[in-house]
Amino acid sequence: MYELNHITGNSYYIQSPSKMGLVKLSDTDVCLIDSGNDKDAGRKVRQLLDANGWHLTAIYNTHSNADHIGGNRYLQGQTKCKIYAQGIECDITRHPVLEPAFLYGGFPPKDLRHKFLMAQESDAQELTPAVLPEGFELLQLPGHFFHMVGFRSPDDVVYLADCLSSRETLDKYQIGFLYDVAAYLDTLEKVKTMQAAAFVPAHAQVTEDIAPLAQYNIDKVHEIADHMVELCAEPVMFEELLKKLFDDYGLTLTFEQYVLVGSTVKSYLAWLKDTGRLTVLFEDNRLLWRRV
Repeated sequence: MYELNHITGNSYYIQSPSKMGLVKLSDTDVCLIDSGNDKDAGRKVRQLLDANGWHLTAIYNTHSNADHIGGNRYLQGQTKCKIYAQGIECDITRHPVLEPAFLYGGFPPKDLRHKFLMAQESDAQELTPAVLPEGFELLQLPGHFFHMVGFRSPDDVVYLADCLSSRETLDKYQIGFLYDVAAYLDTLEKVKTMQAAAFVPAHAQVTEDIAPLAQYNIDKVHEIADHMVELCAEPVMFEELLKKLFDDYGLTLTFEQYVLVGSTVKSYLAWLKDTGRLTVLFEDNRLLWRRV
């Protein structure tokens, strides 16, 4: 874990629970794409930098989930590097309590205010194409989170962040976290047609052909959506629907899974309602979901 892997040219990735990108900008200067999940990840990165005599100039965050910005504060404190994130992702990076608050739907209890859902704050600036190193391309990849982005390096290596999951992860957990189903599907369709020297998903293997995995993720979204519609053949409350999904997919409910999977299920419900496949009823002061 935390090994530095060369891809091609000046483009690398650091193996970790959420892969980080590293691109050499000169003999001494490098930038990072994401920073890992916590201070310890930041320390591991600092050790790699020191071992190679590299100076970290900037961290470009793909999005603000804690496992992608967790090393920001440590690395910024150690190297004085700049940190960039786009839109709402920048706001959450600066004020990370917004992530568990958003997931919980209110002020989050202590059970959710930990490093896996709430990173330490860091001094992030707005990410625009103008602040990227020469030769970099900013890729808009919304869906998994609000304003998630990816990057294409000058070596034609595409860092895809969390816009798709590995087959193994999907087969085991079924419901991958996402925020906006329609935007997510649009992103996957765009990714499916991309060409690059290599693709680096944060949670899947590096590959030269991303299309099969993108299609697998697309198919999984539709499979889950169809199953949710079936479960709403009779009016059902959200909590009961969530229980049925956990039972059917062999998942175990915890506080973290309640907010992560629960938020995702609500996003599916919103999409299914907006596309006319589900409707809502109000009976006995209960909101019920029903198939159209």
